[in-house]
Parts: sequence; C-alpha cells; structure tokens
Amino acid sequence: MTPLITAYIGLGSNLHQPIRQVQAAIVELKQQRHLQDVQASPIYASKPVGPQDQPDFINAVARVKTRLGPHDLLDLLQDLEQHHGRIRKRHWGERTLDLDLLTYGHAEIRTPRLTVPHPLLFTRSFVLYPFADLDAHFPFNNGLTLNHYLQKVAFDLIPVKKGN
Repeated sequence: MTPLITAYIGLGSNLHQPIRQVQAAIVELKQQRHLQDVQASPIYASKPVGPQDQPDFINAVARVKTRLGPHDLLDLLQDLEQHHGRIRKRHWGERTLDLDLLTYGHAEIRTPRLTVPHPLLFTRSFVLYPFADLDAHFPFNNGLTLNHYLQKVAFDLIPVKKGN
C-alpha cells in the first residue's frame, strides 16, 4: 500500500465572499475521500501581490494526509478551484479560489505542471505565517526550518478567524 504523505496547501480568495470561499474549500477538503486528517490554519487577510486594483485577499493553509501522487493531488485541487468558478483573468489577479500545493512530503518536484516546494513559499507572509501556525518547525531539504524563513518576512497580515 502506498504510504500516507503529508502535504500543505495554500488557500486564497478575494472574490465572491472570500472568507466563505476559503471556509467552504476547507470543508470540501475534509470531505474528499482521498484526503485524511485535514487541519486548517487560522484565516488571515492580506494585501494583494501584483495588481493593486483588486480587493484584499483572504488566506489560510491546510495540512492534509494522502496516498494520492502529487499530480493527482494537484488535479483534485484544480477541480475544487473550478467548482468555485475559478477564472484566470490575469497573472496574480483576482480569483474566487486559489489552491496551491506548497509541499508534498519532502519531495522536490519540477515538472511543467508542478513545482514543489512552491517557488514563492519562502517569500510570502500570507503563506509562511499560516503554514507556521500548523508547523513552524517544518524541516526543508536544505536543513532549514519554516521558522528560519519567518524571520525574513514581516508579519503584515490581519487575523480574521481561528483555525480548525
């Protein structure tokens, strides 16, 4: 049997009641038969990265355990985005739901569809801080922990709701 892999997923939304979008996505992750032990960080608000003529974002991180391969997990996440009406209008633009596979165990993956760890994970407060709420000592393959990267990024988030 394939072993359970722990993966971390970034969630974000800034359209159509974004708090509800993120909360609904967390519930939907918990309902997926291929995902187990789903835990969610607190929810935060953050300023958009990229175009500033869009609403603030709502962000969280979820930790899941799965036997799915990384590309199958990515497919599941993209299906959930589509279920929420995700439309890609512009790079780093507004969206109803964005689900990013941040880590997949300790794998390093570089394919045309997927890069893990997520290439911008180490520079974005709206990912680092919710991730740290779940596991501040997460060890990366370079020997550094998530806590190391937190020290390099300012906390510029507004807490919105406690995790579950």
